[in-house]
Amino acid sequence: MSNTVIHAHGLIKAFGPTRALAGIDLDIAVGESVAIMGASGSGKTTLLHVLAGITRPDAGQVVYTPPSGGPVDVSALGESARSRLRRESFGFVFQQGLLMPELTAVENVALAAMITGVSRAEATRRAAGWLAALGLQGMEDRRIGELSGGQAQRVAIARSQVTGAGVVFADEPTGALDSVTSSEVMDALLWSTTGQGRTLVVVTHDPQVASRCSRVIAVRDGRVQNSAVAA
Repeated sequence: MSNTVIHAHGLIKAFGPTRALAGIDLDIAVGESVAIMGASGSGKTTLLHVLAGITRPDAGQVVYTPPSGGPVDVSALGESARSRLRRESFGFVFQQGLLMPELTAVENVALAAMITGVSRAEATRRAAGWLAALGLQGMEDRRIGELSGGQAQRVAIARSQVTGAGVVFADEPTGALDSVTSSEVMDALLWSTTGQGRTLVVVTHDPQVASRCSRVIAVRDGRVQNSAVAA
C-alpha cells in the first residue's frame, strides 16, 4: 500500500502468561479513520499502545512513514526516541482526557506545543486557534473543572492537534459521555483529523462511534478477526 502511514507485521505481546497480541498484521493508510473493536481483554488497547510506540512488542514490527522523510521502525526505537516520536508526530485522546486540572484550557493545549520547542507566545496562539475551531472560543481561560465532559474532550482533541500530528490515537474518547455529546465529540475528532487529511486510530466499544470511521477492525484473543469498511 503506497500511502501506508503505519505498517504492522507479526505483532506479539504478552503480559506474564497472558498473550495480549498473538501475531497481528495491519496496514493503516494516510487519511484513514480506523476503529478497533473487541471485548474486554481482546487486546485492542494493547494494539493501540504498540502502534503508537507507548509499548514495545515482544516480537514483530511497527513502521511509521511520516509525510516527509523515510520510514521509522518504531518497534526498534529506545524509550527516549519513542517518547520524542510520540511528542512530535502523534496525538493522543483518552477517555478521561488526562488534562491538567490546575491549568486553563488554553494552557493545557499550548503545553503540548511548548514541549516540542515552540515558544510560549506561538504555542498560545496555536492553542487559541484550535480551541476556537472546535467551538470553545471564549472558554480559553477556564480550568478543566469548569468545563462539561464534552468541552473537556474537545480541549483534549485540540491538544492532540496543536503540534500538527499526522496520526491521532484515541482510546475510548467517548466512553464517559452520553450519546448526544459522544456524537458531537466524534464530529470534532473526525473534522480535526481525517477532515484535515490526517489519520485517526480509535479504540471503542460503541458501534455508533465505530460506524463513523472508514474501517472497523475486530480483535479477538489478540488476533484480527475481521477488517471491513464501516457500513
